[in-house]
Amino acid sequence: MKKQKRKNTSGRPEPQVESAVKTVVPAKVVVERVKEIAGPLCESQGLELVHVEYHHEPRGLILRIYIDKPGGVQLDDCVQVSRELGDALDIYLETGKAYNLEVSSPGSDRPLSKESDYIRFKGRTAMLKTVKALDGQKNFKGVLLGIKDGNVQMEIDNRIASIPLQDITKGRLVNYNGDNRC
Repeated sequence: MKKQKRKNTSGRPEPQVESAVKTVVPAKVVVERVKEIAGPLCESQGLELVHVEYHHEPRGLILRIYIDKPGGVQLDDCVQVSRELGDALDIYLETGKAYNLEVSSPGSDRPLSKESDYIRFKGRTAMLKTVKALDGQKNFKGVLLGIKDGNVQMEIDNRIASIPLQDITKGRLVNYNGDNRC
């Protein structure tokens, strides 16, 4: 038997019931939205938005922002961006779940996330992980040679590997020491 909704005849407004089910926003969507918000904020402070990560770790859901600038990032830079970005995200970002915001310098394993990173850091050693196996492997370590036809060129054991940029799920420099202008 179907239950019918009772008609309100009291003249009083219907109480608003908030749904207990929140829509969880996919990580990819959250990362793109954060880039839209954080990019201009960082740029206005003379900083580069290097990379955005959003994933579960043992201590919970983490939204990690990497920033950089010529001469390196100081603690004050991270604090300032964290405060301003935190306020903006409270207003303009809905994730459906609670998360912890971390703002950090890229460190010695600087993430590579933009096509321009693979050009800029030509000659540097990097580690890449791909979504699909190429010649039987998904993990690569070698010297970046730039980009050609949408593929990252990398020297690995005296041979040139051509890795499709769109297949790279993770890229990081190895032992980056903070130079190569932001």
